Parts: sequence; structure tokens; C-alpha cells
Amino acid sequence: MSYLPPPEFVGKMVDAGQQKVLMSTRDTLIRAFMAGAILALAAAFAVTITVQTGQPLVGAILFPVGFCLLYLLGFDLLTGVFTLAPLALIAKRPGVTPQGIMRNWGLVFCGNFAGAFTVAVMMAIIFTFGFSEAPNAVGQKIGTIGEGRTVGYANHGAAGMLTLFIRGVLCNWMVSTGVVAAMMSTSVSGKVIAMWMPIMLFFYMGFEHSIVNMFLFPSGLMLGGDFSVMDYLLWNEIPTVIGNLVGGLAFVGLTLYATHLPRAAKHSEPAADGYAAPAE
Repeated sequence: MSYLPPPEFVGKMVDAGQQKVLMSTRDTLIRAFMAGAILALAAAFAVTITVQTGQPLVGAILFPVGFCLLYLLGFDLLTGVFTLAPLALIAKRPGVTPQGIMRNWGLVFCGNFAGAFTVAVMMAIIFTFGFSEAPNAVGQKIGTIGEGRTVGYANHGAAGMLTLFIRGVLCNWMVSTGVVAAMMSTSVSGKVIAMWMPIMLFFYMGFEHSIVNMFLFPSGLMLGGDFSVMDYLLWNEIPTVIGNLVGGLAFVGLTLYATHLPRAAKHSEPAADGYAAPAE
């Protein structure tokens, strides 16, 4: 069967976390760059669809195409390694240290940002005909998003910061669920279907994803958005990164690890936990 029960795919989560921490600097940066670039293209795609159709739900339904592509190609997002890498440390996998995890997170952050920023520059050129005229409708929309999700939070003070943080938590709860869901299946179609659902949910609900924002906000600044780099960093990127870390690790990684991996280690009967394979 293509479906893997939780005790099996949680073991794969730990394996993936170890592999990512021990990966070379070169490979980590390249994979992170490509992940940031592909996700940025998907965000531009979704915003374009929303502007042209007037239906945000259509953009949200189609946005996961980028996430599915980057995952199937083996590229890495910061939101995913936030969830997977610490599990390898908790499981005491050889070679995995706190310093190694921080190194991995730092490299993936830099790679994701470089990839997303590269696409942000390219799309800004497209939206303005090489900065020779005012942004088109899609470019104007991206500028508005940047203002609303920086200055808009700042206008509410501490309540705005709390809202931003919670949106970051909820985002990576869903995004990391998508990362893990892909491990539930051994078929490409099964992986895509499982990933699609939580990614569509987070995008339509307007939750805050640190890598998507690495595209939206630099783009917004280049396209005339009325906010500053400091607004972006203090009133979006930094709190979003922290929220993403908490959401992915607390609500996905640790919960699955705590309830399923010990059972796999003890060789408990799958049927006792309700994980018997369905009949063909």
C-alpha cells in the first residue's frame, strides 16, 4: 500500500532531520535557494490569479503547485527544517548537535532569502517593464499587501504583534503538516494530494509564511509600497520566523514524535492503535 501509518512516517521524519543537519554547506544553500525561488514564483502566480479573477480562493487553490514542486525536487524551506531537524537531536542521532541545527537553520534562511529575493527582482522588472513605468495591477496589489501586513500590524501595537505571531504559528502548523503529509505516501500522486490540502488552507487564510514574505515584501518595496525595510523586519519577518518555529515544532514535530515514535521503537502492534492497513 502507498499509505504509511504514523509510526513509520515519524521515523522518516527523524531520518530526514538528521540528513538535513549533516548536509554539506554547498548542497544546503543550493537547495534552499531553489526552494525560496520556486515558492516565490508560486506566490506571484497566486497573486496574479487573484487579481485577474477577483477570487482569492482560486489563487489559494493553485498556490500549492509551487510547494509540491519544490518538495518533490528535494529542496528545503526554513519552515520544514524548523520541524524536522530538532527531532534528530531529540532522538540522539549521531552527528546531530545544537550547533549543527543552528548552522542548518542559518544556511537555509540565507538560501531561501536569496532565492525569493532573486525572483522578487525579476518579477518587479516584469511588473514595471524594467522599472520604466508604474507597476501593473498585480504589482500594485503586491505593494498593498506589503503595507497592510507591516504598517497594518504596527498600527495596532502589541495586539498587532500578537496577531502577527499567531498567524506565523498557524502558518507553519499547516505548512509542516504538508511536509509530513508527503511522507505518508510512497506515490507521487499521494504525496501531492496530501501536501495540497494544508498548503491551500494556510494561503487562503492569510497566515504568515516567512519565505513567502521574503518575496512579497522586498517586491512591495520595489513596487512602491509605503513601508520601510525596518517595518518589514520588525513588523513581519522576525516575528513570523519565530511564530513559524513555534508552530511547526510544537504542533507538528513534537506531537507526532511524542505519540508515535516510542511505539515504533517498542514494536507495538499497529492494529492496537488503529493503524491496520486497509484492505485492497
